[in-house]
Order: sequence, then structure tokens, then C-alpha cells
Amino acid sequence: MEAAYRHGVFPMADEGSGEVLWFRPDPRAIIPLDGFHVSRSLKRRLRLGSFEIGIDTDFEGVMRACGDRPEGTWISEEFIEVYAALHRAGKAHSVEAWREGRLVGGCYGVALGGAFMAESMFHRETDASKVALAGLVSRLGDRRFTLLDVQYVTPHLASLGAVEIPRREYERRLAEALKLDCRFAG
Repeated sequence: MEAAYRHGVFPMADEGSGEVLWFRPDPRAIIPLDGFHVSRSLKRRLRLGSFEIGIDTDFEGVMRACGDRPEGTWISEEFIEVYAALHRAGKAHSVEAWREGRLVGGCYGVALGGAFMAESMFHRETDASKVALAGLVSRLGDRRFTLLDVQYVTPHLASLGAVEIPRREYERRLAEALKLDCRFAG
């Protein structure tokens, strides 16, 4: 799995069959770490401390919440097992939004070198996933990461600053980021 990420490829399970499919989109979506858009309402939430931010506090809980969608999910039990193993190896991480001891939002992904490949996010309260993503962007900046891969642009991610770049440009940036020795945890 790690080798795939190092080559710009990521997996998703087919919702119907559970078969693992591999993707390498062109164009590729990233959020430039200096281009993350924080709306006024999100700034207010961050300033007021509406949520507590956790790092790797409940990795599997974040994955399960990301997969708990009425429309179905590609996050299978096999994926949870594989990513949990990557988490134990220090290569997959979660950023969580907590309120009153409850997990209400979060995101998870894979960190290699100075690249973070975000996989999924969820919210159970308004803006909780945005707060978690803001926490992720802040941590990546503090730790000198240079690439935040979000795979595909959605309207939600576009509102937060996601842009598309050609696959060749993504692969160039990924190669440069992989040369860095950044530590997400600790």
C-alpha cells in the first residue's frame, strides 16, 4: 500500500463487490498549505474553541465514522484493517474534532515524507470536519510538510481552497515531498 502512495496511486473498494480498485486521477486535487481558505464562520469557531482538536486519539473511530454514510461507502472492513496497520506503523494518522468527550468530526490519511494523502473526512456537527481539516493544515504547516493531496475536488473542498493540478505536476510535487523528513506524530 505504501508503495502505491509513493507512486501517486490510491485504493478504493468498490461499494458493491468490495473489490479493491486503484486510482491515479488526472488532474489531481490538492489543498495548497498556504491556500487553505478559512471562512469567517470557521474563524469564529476556531477562535471560540467550539471543538477540541485531537491527533491520533481515535484513528479507527474516525475511519468508521467516515464509512458510516447512508449512500454507502468504499471504506470496507479490509480497508479499516490495512489502514489501522499503517497507523500502528506511524504512517496513517487522524485529526479529530471533539465536543464534550464525543467524536464529532475528523479526517484521516497517510503521511510519507513531507506529503499527506488525505483519504476521507466526516462530521456529526456543523463545521466539525472543517475544524479537523484546519487542524490538519496547521499541523502540516508547523511540521514543514509541503503537499496535502485530497485526490478529487468536491464543491466542499473547493470552498476550502482545493485546486486541481495536472498529474505530472502532482507527481513532481510528490517526489519532492517524499525527499523530506517530516514527522506528523509526536
